[in-house]
Amino acid sequence: MPLHSLQRLSPTAVLGLWHLTETAAELWPTLPRGEAYRALSPATADATRQAQWLAGRALVHRLLADPGVATAAAPADLVLQNDDTGRPWLAGAAGSLVVSLSHSGHWVAAVLARGGRAGVDVEIVRDKAQRLAGKFLNPTEWDRSRALTQHLPATAASTHYTLLWSAKETLYKLAAQRGILFRQQLLLDSFVPQESGEIPATLVLAATRSRHCICYYRPAPGYVLTYCHEPAP
Repeated sequence: MPLHSLQRLSPTAVLGLWHLTETAAELWPTLPRGEAYRALSPATADATRQAQWLAGRALVHRLLADPGVATAAAPADLVLQNDDTGRPWLAGAAGSLVVSLSHSGHWVAAVLARGGRAGVDVEIVRDKAQRLAGKFLNPTEWDRSRALTQHLPATAASTHYTLLWSAKETLYKLAAQRGILFRQQLLLDSFVPQESGEIPATLVLAATRSRHCICYYRPAPGYVLTYCHEPAP
């Protein structure tokens, strides 16, 4: 079943996971407002990227049926779009609904919430994050990670660095601002890596510093997922 799981994050927020097994041709009939989505579909996407794009929208529309998120039936004119920063938003009478979306390989993840802020990221474990660690980790984070992973098998080390990258991606989405420097403004505290857990984080914006908690787990072998939802005060 493509809809893999639904997880309640709060009374007004839900995390959904979609296991992508369908082709783009199989996904098109599952979307409402098909004519609107055909106009928005990325023209240069290959078959894999198009299927991921469609599955993300199918997942968000499935989450719109969640009774904790929508106070009433979701308006029929809702269409998931992207703003000029690439951030997804629901066009139509969506009210205070916020959405965050991610896809990688055969997995698509989305957080839908009524109010507040949300971020989610799913990643295939690769050695790329470890090779590029110096570009997105500050010196303290990098030294800590090298000390932690120096005696680990290559796969475990790659998993750890991919998790750090994913956590910063989620924090970046939570910030919802352009021009953020990952090494300087998205800061991760020390934590004990496990199959699932939490990563304390700090977001530095202008003259402000705010504390956040990035949750993580492994939805399938070879993948990591991070997310954060903060209800409106």
